Amino acid sequence: MFTPTQKQMMLKLFSMFVVVRGFNLALIVIAQYITAIFIMAPPSQSLSQVLFDRTLFALIFATVGAIASGYIINNFYDSEKDSINHPHKSTLEQYVSQNTKLILYFLINFIVVVIASYVSFRSVLFFSFYIFAIWFYSHKIKKMPIIGNLISAILTITPFFAIFLYYKNYSGLIFVFGFYLFLILSMRELVKDLENLKGDLTLNYKTIPVVYGEKTAKSMITLLVVVNIFVTGYLVNSFDLGRMDYFFYASVSVLCVAVILVFLAQSQRQYVWIHNLFKLLILLGVFSIVLLNPTLILSKLL
Repeated sequence: MFTPTQKQMMLKLFSMFVVVRGFNLALIVIAQYITAIFIMAPPSQSLSQVLFDRTLFALIFATVGAIASGYIINNFYDSEKDSINHPHKSTLEQYVSQNTKLILYFLINFIVVVIASYVSFRSVLFFSFYIFAIWFYSHKIKKMPIIGNLISAILTITPFFAIFLYYKNYSGLIFVFGFYLFLILSMRELVKDLENLKGDLTLNYKTIPVVYGEKTAKSMITLLVVVNIFVTGYLVNSFDLGRMDYFFYASVSVLCVAVILVFLAQSQRQYVWIHNLFKLLILLGVFSIVLLNPTLILSKLL
């Protein structure tokens, strides 16, 4: 049996895990290593060389730290809005005080800069700028319609550029796939705005649904889906994707279903389901990178 003090500590730890979105951080680590192994790293590098590359580990660790601190500062500024849109989740997050969140935010950022200094001075500049950009987005830009959505999607994919610059792999596939992912993230951001409409209206957040209406937001999602379908066609026809093309074919069907669901949705719960559908699509997209060359993992093991 746990003592009351131990239970309180466990609640605080779990609360902090929720604030930094621990599952998302784990996915980011997996995504970066999969990207490094199957896209970025030269074929001559073995699996162990990639996995035990200290510089790559430092970059990924710094990335996860910067993103975790971003979640903390975003939660700090959005605590009032979250209490309206997600009251149960907000209650759990309140086991960690606002002061503790700020202390952890600055501590994690300091650790990120120290780790980045192990890699290079350019890495220090990269992560310092990234940390500042996340803070500026959370503090100012997030409440701006359209710009806030675009910046949020850009900040989400920016960490992968650290690995991109490390390996100096300038393949066209990386840029096009990055744009594909950017479009998916932009759709997800619009769905999140629809999901959080109640809190945004109450606190006067100038999101797209608040300023331009729900129909406009849904029409923009449809437009993004159409653009994404053209990008998918370009990817499948212009690059050797191995068996990953099956994922892209399936993603078109998923996106078409998502558009229908968006126009039918009327409640927050329905938007949450659609939001989770986009998250699932991103998750499957990350793991489907393995299908680019399924035999590569065997060759790297040998």
